[in-house]
Amino acid sequence: MSDFGLDNYLKLEAKQQPTWYSQDVLAEAKTELAKQPPLVFAGEVDTLRKRLAEAASGNAFLLQGGDCAETFVDATADRIRNRIKTVLQMAVVLMYGSSLPVIKMGRMAGQFAKPRSSDDETREGVTLPAYRGDAVNSYEFTAESRRNDPRRLMQAYNTSASTLNLIRAFTTGGFADLREVHAWNKGFTVNPANKKYESIASDIDRAMKFMEACGVDSAELKATEFFVSHEGLLFDYERPMTRIDSRTGNPYVTSGHFIWIGERTRQLDGAHMDYFSRVRNPLGVKLGPTSTREDVLRLIDKLDPTREPGRLTLISRMGAGKIRDELPKLIEAAKESGATPLWITDPMHGNGITTKNGYKSRRFEDVMDEVMGFFEVHRALGTHPGGLHVELTGDDVAECLGGSEMIDESTLEERYESVCDPRLNHMQSLELAFLVAEQLVQTARR
Repeated sequence: MSDFGLDNYLKLEAKQQPTWYSQDVLAEAKTELAKQPPLVFAGEVDTLRKRLAEAASGNAFLLQGGDCAETFVDATADRIRNRIKTVLQMAVVLMYGSSLPVIKMGRMAGQFAKPRSSDDETREGVTLPAYRGDAVNSYEFTAESRRNDPRRLMQAYNTSASTLNLIRAFTTGGFADLREVHAWNKGFTVNPANKKYESIASDIDRAMKFMEACGVDSAELKATEFFVSHEGLLFDYERPMTRIDSRTGNPYVTSGHFIWIGERTRQLDGAHMDYFSRVRNPLGVKLGPTSTREDVLRLIDKLDPTREPGRLTLISRMGAGKIRDELPKLIEAAKESGATPLWITDPMHGNGITTKNGYKSRRFEDVMDEVMGFFEVHRALGTHPGGLHVELTGDDVAECLGGSEMIDESTLEERYESVCDPRLNHMQSLELAFLVAEQLVQTARR
């Protein structure tokens, strides 16, 4: 049986890898990981690839949302439920706006590793390893917490397994009933600050009542597909979790359904591009404002040489002030290649700011402006704006400025919880969904 060259990455430069405190402990952790059951199954991955192919052709829309960086301590039933609830609420609104199926995907059950700008962090003259996510070390600024401990890889696996168990229970056990989810959104629009979205909510309400009047009570209303994704970063986790599918004989990363390659690790001659090009999972690639036409053409050839629908998702993260200028040339390059990638927008990562009181934040108006720019570009080019990728939480935090709640810098001091990048809270996420729905309605009318 072919090994598919899965270990070829060892010959290449692998960026953003931690320096573990013990190679012996690392070897033990990798051996233990390789013995564990897969977290997701090849058949589920194949289903997602089909769904993404539908989105790429303009017949579906992808909603991908969740934490910037999951933490072990927050993997509780309440917080997992709130994140799922938020994604489901957003999906109902987006389905109305697009008149299309919405593929629901969480940045969940595996988003435990983060790239960093520096290997170290210095505070008050003390230098320690940077926080690289709970799969590597802990956020607390102590020598013990910041030690890069490979035993955390197994903890990441176990936490992902328990998270997936809850996701499957919530999405198939009645919690995701479309009628119930719509009722939650009606509660959102009762808030006077959100009255402007009442007409959309009323339209959805009429559609639901029409289905009830027709006697529609199918299983599709009571349960939903829900996929999980994370950035493919740590080879010491992803390699042991890569398995050969017994049906097809092909390799799949079984740590998540969908894996994306970040802006900092998408070097065409690097280890990440090489490794993930060899597995059958659908792949995403983040494209920042420095991306060129040549980058797009070469990464398509690398990751999608057979031009397979559903294989490749291109995630633009330009910043509100740059997307209208930079995105068109990338879309045109993809069209010239003969590929049909799914285009989605990440309006979060290009719009980071630091507030006067020292918090990493984002302005809701900038996030929305980038989304609007994404839709404007696609409408101008006659292409399909295929999805939304956002960092969000289902909790009542205050990390991004603005929105209908008018979160300001002083509010950040009271309710800022993220250990990495700022997230939209529950209310801001729903507001974004209603605003995106308006863009989808305009797109559908063109």
